[in-house]
Amino acid sequence: MSEPENCESGSRASAFVAVVSPPRTRADDGFRRRRRDFRRWRVNPQRPEPLSLSVVLALAASLSWGVADYLGPLQGRRIGIWPVLFWSQVAGLVMLAVPTLAQADPPTNRALLWAVPAAAAAAVGLAAYYKGMRVGAMSVVAPIAGASATIPVAYGLAVGDPVTSARLVGLLVAILGVALASTEHRSGVRRLSAGVGLALVAAVSLGLYFPPMHAASRAGFLWATTIYRLAAVTFIFAAIRIRRVDFSISRAELPLVAVVGCGDSLGVLLFAAASRHGLVSVTSVLASLYPVVTVLLATLLLRERLGRLQWLGVLFALGGAALVSAG
Repeated sequence: MSEPENCESGSRASAFVAVVSPPRTRADDGFRRRRRDFRRWRVNPQRPEPLSLSVVLALAASLSWGVADYLGPLQGRRIGIWPVLFWSQVAGLVMLAVPTLAQADPPTNRALLWAVPAAAAAAVGLAAYYKGMRVGAMSVVAPIAGASATIPVAYGLAVGDPVTSARLVGLLVAILGVALASTEHRSGVRRLSAGVGLALVAAVSLGLYFPPMHAASRAGFLWATTIYRLAAVTFIFAAIRIRRVDFSISRAELPLVAVVGCGDSLGVLLFAAASRHGLVSVTSVLASLYPVVTVLLATLLLRERLGRLQWLGVLFALGGAALVSAG
């Protein structure tokens, strides 16, 4: 066969291959990638999803915060809120310093600095929360402060988190719960319960804590937690110096205050770890369920009594937060 014939046959063969096997496109590459990922999942179908881990960590954070937020205000009623706030933050910082400084690599990501505004918001929120607990019932103040979850949910929806009808209904239920839990009935007249105003300030401030802390945690949850705690100690100390209040504490009272700080820091650490995998609108709401623990402890141990509408409001506030996370 001559050389021109070979070229002609070769071109016909190439054309035939081109018809049978069209050129690969980006869609084909995406299909092959998804098929490969499915095969890997089928080989190991028990592999947990990252969201499941974030849910467990966020719920554990709510448990740790719930216990700390019961013990802390109790101590604040006895010795004052500023000694409890300052020395509990110091204890939490000491707890975090050792494992953080033991890391070989120093922090380099500037996103960790988002922990500083998170600490500023949390410092204001905690001060308002402790003051509210001092003048009002725990079982009223705690669920109102727990409505802080509405702020990270709104933020998450604004940045593209999935919007579902369940989450929108949950927001409305939580707001209704706040309104019901904040009223009390005395002498035939309904009025705002004591500490409600401070609880609302705490809700807004603690709600503003979640988005920046979520961003900082994605850059490294251990360093983010330590930077947050160091900034919180600094802000609270500055407030003490400006207000010129006494923050001394006796040795007998220090251990329980240290437990409060360690519990709070553990909650922050668990939430930071959950933020590395989960959506801000989900992890924040689940972590905001800590009033469940606080209300149960106050009801069982302090024998606090609420009206029927207030109990309904407590259930609505907590149920709304749960509905937002489930949606």
